[in-house]
Amino acid sequence: MNEEKDPLLLQHEMDGIRELDNQLPRWWVWLFNLSIVFAAGYLAYYHVLKASAFAQEGGVAAFEYKAEMQRGTELKSAAMGKFEAGIPNLTPSQDPILLNNGKQIFLTSCAPCHRSDGGGLVGPNLCDEYWIHGSNFADTVTTIWNGVPAKGMITWKNYLNPDQIKSVASYIHTLRGTHPPNPKPPENQTPVSTAPSQFE
Repeated sequence: MNEEKDPLLLQHEMDGIRELDNQLPRWWVWLFNLSIVFAAGYLAYYHVLKASAFAQEGGVAAFEYKAEMQRGTELKSAAMGKFEAGIPNLTPSQDPILLNNGKQIFLTSCAPCHRSDGGGLVGPNLCDEYWIHGSNFADTVTTIWNGVPAKGMITWKNYLNPDQIKSVASYIHTLRGTHPPNPKPPENQTPVSTAPSQFE
């Protein structure tokens, strides 16, 4: 083949390589053009006009999502309110599975402040007879539920569900009367026998 006479060879050359003016297949060109038209239509339909039911803002799906979120929030608030109202009547669980779950939560979330044996570190000793926020089981649940933000204890109801809070409170109840080594000194000088409860 005579390259000089080949009509597909263009005149510019680089390092002895000459460009071949080979046309793209027509089907590829049409597909490329159709993809541009589709992209423009998609942009207008979903993002400019927001006419689709599945539009991220303003579509039916977005409204349904917001309604479901609102309903979920209301159900959560109702469940939390019901649990909170029943706190004064709670008693420690004796269920080994629940106590083990409570222990795992305690070791993960509570031990950094109360030590793994409950002897107290940043937070108070949970094993002696002196309780700052009340000595009843319900007082313990309430303290975990609401936290003590003024002293750095977060409000655990935002992170743990009611069953988890009851399980960790039940586990803490089993620590009472134990004698860990080098416990933190009492921070409330009123012992359990005379300490007032907020539910009394």
